[in-house]
Amino acid sequence: MSSDKKNKVKRIFDSISDKYDFLNHFLSAGIDFYWRRKALKLSNINNSSIILDVACGTGDFSIAAKKLGAKRIFGADLSLNMLKLFNKKADWSKGNIVQSVAETLPFKRESFTNVIVAFGVRNFYDIEKAFNQFYKVLKPYGKVTVLEFRLPVKSIIKYVYSFYFNKILPFIGKVISKDKEAYTYLPESVNEFEQNINLTELFRKANFKKMEVYSLTFGIVQVIIAEK
Repeated sequence: MSSDKKNKVKRIFDSISDKYDFLNHFLSAGIDFYWRRKALKLSNINNSSIILDVACGTGDFSIAAKKLGAKRIFGADLSLNMLKLFNKKADWSKGNIVQSVAETLPFKRESFTNVIVAFGVRNFYDIEKAFNQFYKVLKPYGKVTVLEFRLPVKSIIKYVYSFYFNKILPFIGKVISKDKEAYTYLPESVNEFEQNINLTELFRKANFKKMEVYSLTFGIVQVIIAEK
């Protein structure tokens, strides 16, 4: 099952890589820039941070961290096509990003002050194993910052959001990306994630001691910060 999900995620993101940034910004009306910056500010990212961006994709989270003063940034992603685009967007990424899954990170123990993940945790095939890896590569008191979609609680917002997320977004995504599966996978994975995954509980299982949870933009996005 794990290899099935890994292969599916790799195929989807390799397929849509050239349209990925455009669709991210278009479908979120550009609010995704704010979400990344806010998550990093809540994590106190600064020029002394040593960052590992997991499921880094085309690098938008890393680039936002760079703008906040971070100088040492590394990345890992399963999709080689996404990593190639990251290299095109940011010269400084060359030599600092690797093709890897979160569950088997090729980094030494206690290498980073921060692990950051934007909209990637629900694509992991074993979240508990990934969080154990995060704990291993983080320095003492290091932080994991997870930025992820969620379903709003308030009924009117939930209805509007669900209609857009399950009907409009897949249609636009399919037309532009020419990949039907990719933008039906997005709402399906968010719905499944919401129903079955408790991130704070998984962080506790991985021995993280302190957690902060924030809700952004009417509750459609969450930021979870876990400290080692």
